[in-house]
Amino acid sequence: MHENLRSRLALHVLTDRKWSQGRDTLTVIRAALDGGATVIQLRDKTASTRMLIEEGMALRALTRERHALLIINDRIDVALAVDADGAHVGQDDLPGELARQLLGPERILGISAGNRQEAASAIAAGADYLGVGPIYATTTKADAGKAIGTQGLAELAACYAIPLVAIGGITAENCRAAMLAGAAGVAVISAVVAANDITVATRRLADTLWATHS
Repeated sequence: MHENLRSRLALHVLTDRKWSQGRDTLTVIRAALDGGATVIQLRDKTASTRMLIEEGMALRALTRERHALLIINDRIDVALAVDADGAHVGQDDLPGELARQLLGPERILGISAGNRQEAASAIAAGADYLGVGPIYATTTKADAGKAIGTQGLAELAACYAIPLVAIGGITAENCRAAMLAGAAGVAVISAVVAANDITVATRRLADTLWATHS
């Protein structure tokens, strides 16, 4: 595992134009970093490759300045082009083994997993962390599937030592339960990106996570 990765996975903020209230991605992410986000994941299923690279380059500069990780969702080519810290792939994206081969051993690979079979396959493929969920019902990802709850998260945490990042319906009110169930961190979209005050919303999450860790 990458050195100290677990401690750096506390709070992922995923980009999403649909929920950002018309604010541009850099404005949203700058505010999230001000609030304590530790990982930024560039996720945009509709943007052109050129747009993803342009946004990725800008986010790369910003995350380096703020000592945060930059992960690119799905697009290994974009991750390599912008020198991101790594990439995250879902069950319907590029197979984990190929993603690891293309990324090489130095970059971080996250893979989505909702059950033991998917988790075991992801670990065998070389994942550095698993994105586990949806923990709660979510409206930000139409194909997220049925919520597995904190019990499903706890079952995976009991089976595998790999860091687990809880995603799906995570809020400042319920993130503590996910951490107590065994998550190394949480990933959010609407709880931060859709907030009127992004920095305050991120800080509420971060404060709860650090308090749970301590």
